[in-house]
Amino acid sequence: MVKLFKRYLKDYKFQLIIGPLCKLFEAILELIVPLVMANIIDFGVANKDTGYILKMGGVMVLLGVIGLCSALVCQYSASVASQGCGTKMRNDLFKHINSLSHKELDELGTPSLITRMTNDINQIQNAIAMLIRLALRAPFLVIGAMVMAMIIDIKMSVIFFIAAILIALVLYLVMTKSVPFFKAIQKKLDRVSLISRENLSGNRVIRAFSKQEQEQNRFEEISDDLSYTSIKVGKLSALLSPATFAVTNLAIVIIVWFGSKGVNTGRIMSGDIIALVNYMTQILLAMVVVANLVVLFTKASASAQRINQVFETESSVKENENTKITPNITAPKIEFDNVSFSYSEGENALSNITFKINKGDTVGIIGRTGSGKSTLINLIPRFYDVKSGKVLFDGVNVKDYPFSDLRRQIGIVPQQSVLFSGTVRENMKWQNSDSSDEDILRALEIAQAKDFVLEKPYGLDAQVVQGGKNFSGGQRQRLCIARAIVSMPKVLILDDSFSALDFATDAALRKALKEKTDNMTVIIVSQRCSTIKNSDLILVLDDGKLAGKGKHSELLESCSLYKEICLSQLDKEEVLK
Repeated sequence: MVKLFKRYLKDYKFQLIIGPLCKLFEAILELIVPLVMANIIDFGVANKDTGYILKMGGVMVLLGVIGLCSALVCQYSASVASQGCGTKMRNDLFKHINSLSHKELDELGTPSLITRMTNDINQIQNAIAMLIRLALRAPFLVIGAMVMAMIIDIKMSVIFFIAAILIALVLYLVMTKSVPFFKAIQKKLDRVSLISRENLSGNRVIRAFSKQEQEQNRFEEISDDLSYTSIKVGKLSALLSPATFAVTNLAIVIIVWFGSKGVNTGRIMSGDIIALVNYMTQILLAMVVVANLVVLFTKASASAQRINQVFETESSVKENENTKITPNITAPKIEFDNVSFSYSEGENALSNITFKINKGDTVGIIGRTGSGKSTLINLIPRFYDVKSGKVLFDGVNVKDYPFSDLRRQIGIVPQQSVLFSGTVRENMKWQNSDSSDEDILRALEIAQAKDFVLEKPYGLDAQVVQGGKNFSGGQRQRLCIARAIVSMPKVLILDDSFSALDFATDAALRKALKEKTDNMTVIIVSQRCSTIKNSDLILVLDDGKLAGKGKHSELLESCSLYKEICLSQLDKEEVLK
């Protein structure tokens, strides 16, 4: 937590100074009020001096007004610093998350990152606000009240020291038992976030399989676990107030008891007794505030650890920003040179993959589920780094390219069709914000999406709801393909992007890609052999290995797996066409 405070509070030094000083000034005024009250009782009430009572009453009101103004300045400073730090931290965290590679994002997990971006940063904001408002005030009030008690009567101040020690002991016992639970609660919130996200994003699947009750039970189980932990720590915290109030009230009884004897002997005045009782109450309230600060800073510390974990996570895919790339125009457009890759230290997801793709070629990639097709194409834009071997783009290792230079030349349509809220036009301009309507309409025409877009009431300005749920699956796929084509990239990667298309649309789209994309290199990952059978090059993957490569007719002779896949989908006559 100190690490985050040093990083983000350096821009709010003024607020860090003026806020606590104002609160300290307010605390000093609070310590003066009981003395004023004692004087009113001893000299005003005792002597029936109305003028003195009104004058000192005015002093108390003035002290209250000045204290209020001081508190407002402190509150404003705390708000500026806490909200400012929280905003900067959230922005930096979001930026850092976007700099991580797919590997780190997979390891951290989306639900956990969302919790860290929201709940954890809110905890840090609260800690900063309380640091400015109360961290200095509470200890000062405890010490100040004891000093004032000693000034009033040194013997009576012993009661204050004993009461303060007992209250501190109660706080310590409660805090040591409850603090570990606060750390556990943060982790359980992650779990609640995960299950909530799964259920909200997968609600159609849940309903399709009639799993509502099962998922409800699963959510209730983790929710009850969180509730049980929260109630347990709540019970422990609930002991705080009665225990501390019991000690305080007992101390007040003792003060009144011995104080009354002191009044009878003339050693102490009755107003001083009232002042001592007020100081004891101030000690109690300050100690309770300290306890709440301990809880708050404990939560913030756990949150800070989780935030620092993200900041300290470095991307395994390092960008080379200073290299000036000189493409080799005679080299293959894409080349895999004995490439192996694994997601972890375990078994390879890809092993010894070697092939070349020439400029303007249409390449099909096919294989059984889990054979490594998507993994292979994710290495081209360098979403992951290879374990061994090289991936070359225009004869240059992809590791030598700055990310923007490499990915600007590649249009990617992932397996999951993702559209963003806004308009069709805004979605089409993701790759190039300067794309004209003519460019967009051309891309929509190639993707076989122009007709249904223009049929919408507002055409290109038709609204796209979150996730594109107001379009069918096939329409979303075609819009995603059009988005990738708008800027006419040199390489277009379609990762199983025809799965929701009928065969006629599939064929029309492939024909348009061949005829209207100006020598674009197209890589199609598909489970349909009809989609890729006419490709210039077909790669057949099997369990992370290259089982065959060549044209359709060649693979029918040389690759039994490819022949098996084709015969499982098409008649023998269609296969041999």
